[in-house]
Amino acid sequence: MPIEAMIFDVDGTVVRGSTALPGANEAMDLCRRHSLDRLFVSNNPTEPAHTYKERFRSAGLTVDCGEILTAGEVTRQYLVETHPEATIGVVGESGLLSLLSDAGLHASSIYQETYLNDAPDVFVASIDREFEYQTLTRCLRVLGGADIPFIGTDPDMVIPAADGDIPGSGAIIHAIANVLGRQPTTILGKPSSVAQQMILDKLGHDPSDVILIGDRLDTDIALGNNAGMYTAQVQTGIAAHSTPESHAISPDYEIDSLADIPDIVSQLSWVLSLCERVWLITIEYMNCRAFGSVLYGVK
Repeated sequence: MPIEAMIFDVDGTVVRGSTALPGANEAMDLCRRHSLDRLFVSNNPTEPAHTYKERFRSAGLTVDCGEILTAGEVTRQYLVETHPEATIGVVGESGLLSLLSDAGLHASSIYQETYLNDAPDVFVASIDREFEYQTLTRCLRVLGGADIPFIGTDPDMVIPAADGDIPGSGAIIHAIANVLGRQPTTILGKPSSVAQQMILDKLGHDPSDVILIGDRLDTDIALGNNAGMYTAQVQTGIAAHSTPESHAISPDYEIDSLADIPDIVSQLSWVLSLCERVWLITIEYMNCRAFGSVLYGVK
């Protein structure tokens, strides 16, 4: 089968801030010309789909909310399914708190006074650009002796921003984990199995018919490889930032930008078409041998 769908990382792959990156328009045109389904998947836990839609519009790209999945939405769905009635203490920004509260979850800042005497049922940690020493102190006092689920929204240590790379959720999650002396129960977002399943459910295609394009080995490419998708790594984001674990991860294609995607899709379509023809010829040959064996005793 030819490629039927494409998954795009967002920040550092399609856009940086509200500016389209090289090849973004060409990749979108390719999807339209070949009727390829698209899904834009971001490890940003603070912005809902409609905010991304506006960012895409500002960059000159037309994307529907239904084509967007963020780490914030993955976290929300995970909590709705696993802790629907729990009190949830959060280190994170207002966008994440709104995402959780709008879904009917009992989420509030870890600074809520009642948590000093009665720890929340669940703790969620995420990017917070106002994170400070007092935040760590608060986490230690509220959560130090509490044996509760510790959930991270996404593992990104560094993320691309309009004015340069900045620390991401992973940096804050690990800082809190070190103070508490325990590791998170789970970290969502790419490349978690939770995010992978949500992506596949939303996209509705067999992974072998999908190509995933992103800038990070440890999140984008790892997820695609684990799911059995084709993968391509672009150099327009933070590909230079690597972890020891990421050295063992290899994409199917290494490209400069999305401008190279049409060539890859053409190549994949030709190879897959050839494989399908070879398979059909092989089946026909085997059927002929089986028929000859029955008719003439040929072996």
